[in-house]
Amino acid sequence: ANADIAKDVKDTEIFLDSFGLTQSRDSGAGGQSPEEAIGDVATDLLHKTPPDFDVETAARLYPTTYHESMNTVLTQELVRVNVLLTVVRSSLVNLSKAVKGLVLMSDELDNVGKALYDGKVPALWLKKSFPSLKPLGSYFKELTERCAFFARWVKHGVPTTFPLYAFFFTQAFLTGSKQNFARKHAVEIDKVDFDFATLVQDETFYVERNTKPEDGVYCFGMFLDGAAWDGDRKSLVESTPKVLYSPCPGIHMIPSRIEDFAQIKSYDCPLYKTADRRGILSTTGHSTNFVMNIRVPSDADPDHWIRRGACLLLSLKD
Repeated sequence: ANADIAKDVKDTEIFLDSFGLTQSRDSGAGGQSPEEAIGDVATDLLHKTPPDFDVETAARLYPTTYHESMNTVLTQELVRVNVLLTVVRSSLVNLSKAVKGLVLMSDELDNVGKALYDGKVPALWLKKSFPSLKPLGSYFKELTERCAFFARWVKHGVPTTFPLYAFFFTQAFLTGSKQNFARKHAVEIDKVDFDFATLVQDETFYVERNTKPEDGVYCFGMFLDGAAWDGDRKSLVESTPKVLYSPCPGIHMIPSRIEDFAQIKSYDCPLYKTADRRGILSTTGHSTNFVMNIRVPSDADPDHWIRRGACLLLSLKD
């Protein structure tokens, strides 16, 4: 069923990638040369690249304060976004010049050009980027969405809801929420962790009413892999046949004392940034892909979903 479909899709992707390596690049679409096609793509993406954020202005608007750790999270994220935007912009500018013969086509720029021609994200960008398995078009769309989210935060203040996929360093955002709770209630932070509640309403409901939780954060933008969510039963259920990924309801991440957690029948669902489900330990001690386990209500025993390989994802492949 769905597992067979996922296997066949992966095999097809491997075949198409291998087949693409054998194709000649002597002529492009519509009689264009590869250089002309690459130049057009680079120019188009350059026009769509968001401007850099003014981190100094943002730091003045949202200074480091004892009771609002999200201010620090914002400025740190803006720095990371700017690093990526700088790499993207400079490589596109230099590539546009290189295909016209105005500057030397280095190996690095040549690899960027080949990736753009094939509709893939250049490895040069991924070195400074958030993890992503998306093709070039979808990746760039997600990049602009992330920038738009942070621009709204800078302009209008701390958001009511958070698209969890938007953060480069998701763990810092989650730690900031726990830190706000610990300082507000004078609790040692090592005695605080997240409890979880699934939200009944969609994201628009909370945004339109500007309804923020007393503690914690409302998080949206996650997908279920290997399971689905039944809003009527308020429980995980089997995936619909031929539907590989199902939208997950919003999650209220509630910092609280560990001994105060609600006792419910649930599955500790692992949350990953991409469908790779693997990563490496960064210098902070956190995985580059795994984020956390989220307790999701389930009528079935946890072993059932472990055998299904059920998990949550922040970003899909397309």
